[in-house]
Amino acid sequence: MSAESGSAKAHPKALISEDYLDFPSQRWYYLGFGVLLQACKTVDVISSFVSLDNSKYLCRKWLLFDTLYCIILAFLRIPRLNYSKAVVALQILCLWLFDGLVFGGIRVNVWGDRNLVTTSQHDIAYTPEASSFVDVLASFTFGLFSPQVAQNDAHLLGQHTVRMSPISTAQLNPYGEIYCLPSSGNAVLVPVLLNNTNPVALKYSITPLGFGPGQPEFLDLSGKELRAIEQARVEALQLTRPVSQDETDEYDEYDDDPIPKHSPSLQRTQTLVHIRLSKPGILRLERVFDTSSTEARLVIPSDLTVVPCPQAGFTPDKQAENNIRCAGQENDVQLMMDINGVPPLRLRWSKTVNGKREAFLVEGIEGGRHSKSSPSSDSSSQIVSISADSTKWTPAPEKLQVPLAISLDIPGSHIYALEEVMDATGNTMLIDGNTPDNLANHHAMRSFTVLRRPAISFKHCSPEHPVSLAIGSEAALTVSTIDADPVDAPWEVSIKYQPPSGDKSSKRFKPWRKTLSTQGSRRDLTIGVNAPGEYMIAGVKGKWCAGDVLAPESCNVVEKPIPTAEIQWTKIHECSGDTGVSATLVLHGTPPFHVYYTVQKDSEVPKEMSKTFASSRGQFTLQPEQSGHYIFTFTKISDANYQRVEFDGPSINQIIHPPASADFIGIPKGLGRKKAINSCEGRSVDVEVELRGSPPWSLELQLVGPQSSGILTISDITLNRKTIQIPIPEAVDQEGGAFEIDLISVEDKSRCKLPISVPGVSVNVRRLKPTVKFYGVNGKRQVTVLERERAGLPLRLTGESPWHMKYHRVGDDGVTSLMLKTPNDVVYVSEKGLYEILEISDAQCPGSVIGDSSDYRVDWVPRPTAKLSEHTPATYEPLNGSYILPPLCEGMDDHVDLDLTGRPPFQIMYNIAQGNDQGGTRLIDQPIFNSIQPRTRFQLHTSDPGRVYYEVKQIGDGAYPLENHKNTPIPRYERLLFEQQVSLRPTARFKNRNRLSYCLYDSFTPLDRLSSDGLVVLEGTPPFQLELSIKNLATSHVDQQTIEVHDHSWKLSLQAYQFTSVGPHLVVIQSVADASHCAHAALDPLATSVWVDVAEAAAIVPVDRREDFCVGEAAQFQLEGTPPWSIGYRINGKAYTQEAKVSPFSLLQQQAGEFTVTSVAHQQKMCKASITDLRFSVHPLPSAQVGHGKRIYQDIHEGDQAEIVFTLVGEPPFTFTYQRLELTTGRGKPGKVLETHTVSRIYSNEYSIFSALEGTWTVTSISDRYCRYPPTQPELGTQKTRP
Repeated sequence: MSAESGSAKAHPKALISEDYLDFPSQRWYYLGFGVLLQACKTVDVISSFVSLDNSKYLCRKWLLFDTLYCIILAFLRIPRLNYSKAVVALQILCLWLFDGLVFGGIRVNVWGDRNLVTTSQHDIAYTPEASSFVDVLASFTFGLFSPQVAQNDAHLLGQHTVRMSPISTAQLNPYGEIYCLPSSGNAVLVPVLLNNTNPVALKYSITPLGFGPGQPEFLDLSGKELRAIEQARVEALQLTRPVSQDETDEYDEYDDDPIPKHSPSLQRTQTLVHIRLSKPGILRLERVFDTSSTEARLVIPSDLTVVPCPQAGFTPDKQAENNIRCAGQENDVQLMMDINGVPPLRLRWSKTVNGKREAFLVEGIEGGRHSKSSPSSDSSSQIVSISADSTKWTPAPEKLQVPLAISLDIPGSHIYALEEVMDATGNTMLIDGNTPDNLANHHAMRSFTVLRRPAISFKHCSPEHPVSLAIGSEAALTVSTIDADPVDAPWEVSIKYQPPSGDKSSKRFKPWRKTLSTQGSRRDLTIGVNAPGEYMIAGVKGKWCAGDVLAPESCNVVEKPIPTAEIQWTKIHECSGDTGVSATLVLHGTPPFHVYYTVQKDSEVPKEMSKTFASSRGQFTLQPEQSGHYIFTFTKISDANYQRVEFDGPSINQIIHPPASADFIGIPKGLGRKKAINSCEGRSVDVEVELRGSPPWSLELQLVGPQSSGILTISDITLNRKTIQIPIPEAVDQEGGAFEIDLISVEDKSRCKLPISVPGVSVNVRRLKPTVKFYGVNGKRQVTVLERERAGLPLRLTGESPWHMKYHRVGDDGVTSLMLKTPNDVVYVSEKGLYEILEISDAQCPGSVIGDSSDYRVDWVPRPTAKLSEHTPATYEPLNGSYILPPLCEGMDDHVDLDLTGRPPFQIMYNIAQGNDQGGTRLIDQPIFNSIQPRTRFQLHTSDPGRVYYEVKQIGDGAYPLENHKNTPIPRYERLLFEQQVSLRPTARFKNRNRLSYCLYDSFTPLDRLSSDGLVVLEGTPPFQLELSIKNLATSHVDQQTIEVHDHSWKLSLQAYQFTSVGPHLVVIQSVADASHCAHAALDPLATSVWVDVAEAAAIVPVDRREDFCVGEAAQFQLEGTPPWSIGYRINGKAYTQEAKVSPFSLLQQQAGEFTVTSVAHQQKMCKASITDLRFSVHPLPSAQVGHGKRIYQDIHEGDQAEIVFTLVGEPPFTFTYQRLELTTGRGKPGKVLETHTVSRIYSNEYSIFSALEGTWTVTSISDRYCRYPPTQPELGTQKTRP
């Protein structure tokens, strides 16, 4: 739910939670219960066809069962079976229809009913049947209790069947099965096949097993005990029989099926009984007696030997719990088995190694004291079985102990199971069955887990590939297990250490031996070592098994030397003096090398630096850029094995004067790239120069113009950074252009003049500034666009691209910046207002804004509007902003005029809503109205009465069409609203057209205030003026009446009008008016008229004057008046009422007693008349019983006679007819009638006859003083109608 989740969410909570029983099982069980009910219904349907008199009771029973089934299903709320109330009701109706059809409650007269008597076409009513508390109680017992006897006819009950008994036989163990007792506390059931025998007593004997023939023990079983054994057997089979035929490994004491699968089915005259045997021995059937005390003939052989069932199991062993072994640890393992049974025994066992199963069979298992010679060789070990014509010898059971040798060489799972044991008598027992006394599972099975021997070696280390060890550090050695079983974890590993020989280190390290253990189920063991030498694996042992050491079993650890260096310093000298040093290094260790050194200038803090060398020899140069006293010192060295090892390296002191040099500051990176400077005003430009060397400096620069060049010398420069003002060449200064500045040479304190070759500076000189303005045709800088539409403001720019401009909308605080790329660029805006330019600058210089063209105005096209015309009569309501139009009647034409502004054509979308009874409104329509004129006529909605509201939601015109502006409706506070009250036209009608009934001289007033007959329903605004006409069809007189009604309904009540003649009267509503003064709607002629029937008193007269009737006969009466009639009568003082539609009227009598007619009425139980002199007696039908109303079966032998007793009930004298039928064949068909007799003038209530013939006696008819059964068919129709 899952889906099933899931799949659950929309259903109500089930009555039975899924925690107790899942939903699929609930559906399965309940639907299975329904199928069971329908199967039981099928049986009852077949029974109803055989016995038609019982069909009515069965129909009521299944109507109740099916209703309860559907209602309980609805209360359970099972998912996928949970239906709505309407569906449940439909299910019940369908089941009721089906039950009525199959049980005869509903008859479909397709071919015509042949039982109908055609002498009369009138229906016969019938009186209620007599009932008692037993009848009421029977309806609540679900068919378990019924007041009627299960017989076809309640008046002709019982039958007496006489049968001739054949020869009886009894046979012990008819199917030749073999039986054994599982243990002393259990029992087996041995079948006895009986033919033509209904046993009342059974006698058998048991000869016990022992050292010689014992005395038999005789036992008797009565018929009750035999039935009890059979009942217990059936109940045990239902509880303990295996679910499927394949489950043959389960056994219980009732698994010895009395009818094996290969045996033939029982014949009609055969039955089975069972003898319960609880101890071993020789069972012999002695005698069997049937109900007629006749001894049954015994079939040979009549004895059976029952021995203890064979058993086998492993001998209990305290070491059985330790089932783990090592491969190859033990050569042979013996498992001892205990075997019990009658020798020689056979044993079937199996061996499963790593899932591969092998089966074995061992035969000839017997003890040493058993002899295969003559049966009399050892009387203590033999059992004698004596039958009627032979002697059988069976060896006594023995207890044997047998060894089973197994091999555990293959690693993995070994399972040894004992499956089946067979004894000498043929009994076969499944050892792992479910017999209560069977051995426990561990007695029938032995399982072993055979583990592999662990193997171990060093990983990533061998004598050829030793492990390096740094001085003062630790190395990790890994020992790995190979082919080890996880069950054997953890493993203990023995390690030996031997220090290196012939070295000084041997004095520092001592040999040792340790035992280490792995962690959990990890296969690797990591050993941390800090000493060089040889490490060896001495051995390995798991939790269960000892292991082997594989190569490499030893690992050498070698210590690496500390790195060193040989360094030589060399000074570097030039014209300005010492300018730096160079170092040559020879390195010892494992490359790559990292050399660390410090540089200290004057009194500053030393700075550490490093240099990397990939080989054992290296060289590098140090030339500081600034002058000073420097000290260079080597401090540390690193190689592949050691990091930052300190060593006392050589140092050098030197006063260094770097050579003079200069460079422009801010030069871009890249070969040949120059720095660019823009000059928009002034006669000079500033450049920055950085100098290196010893101050003071002298610097020479060269100015290169378009047509000339010059040298500029700057002396006595004392700062490292100098800003120099460079004059702009005159030609460039006047007209603008470009020139370059280059460094030529520099000279420092040492008077060493050096040339300079560095990138120069390019200067771009401009004398015109950029400008900006808004462009307008003929000086007009204004544009009008649609609302929210983007407007482009054209610009005109001078200068070099790109330009950066700032502008704003007048009235806003924010400023907008944007970049422009073309001289005729455009600014796009989406808001209306006045836009103004603030600043402008191009790629080089800031510019100016042209003042008289710095602004631009953007306007929006106005949206269309609508308002009511001045000539429209309406009242404005400021509370809700609505215009109130004058009210009018329903269906009248009306309109309003609207004045529109905008660009034609116009589209008007408006809402039409109508008020409801709850005080709200509902939307009726949302049409769109089109107009091409600024004044248009708007048609109002008057077809439905009520308060109608109109709201103009959106207006479109040529500029703002609705199709393109659907999402911009008019705000609610700006919409045009108007409303109008449409009054309902009054109407009147009768709620129903049922005919009214009155008696002669009654006033025209309501007879039943609760009934809706004659009720007039009015619609409109009260009060109403109602005009009525009453026409008497008998006299053709018409009376007019005018009534004022203050409510919406009125019941016909004309106190002054009186019915003075018999016959129909027609009441018609002529017109109706209400307070709205609107003309009434068209009146429906059928709904505005009603008929009134006026009648006189009714009468009843019997057709014949009989004083005695029988139950089932019909009394006929003649009725006077207008149908339908209502007849009141009493039966035995209890009052009843019967409806009649035609005259004459027949009433079928179904109760015995005094019948009295008390009253008669017509015109729907009106105009009632009392009856005092109409009564007669109804007598019950006689009945006859055979065998006191029971089914009697009597078996007699040839020469005997049977007495058949008839019981007669009624008023003597009696006359009855009986017949003898042929015995039935059991297929539901009655037997052939052999003879029929009629006996008359019997004054007693009991009559007997004697007969020696075979057959079934039944009564077919009986009559007493007044009545006869079965009664003759009534002369009138037999189609019945309930009262």
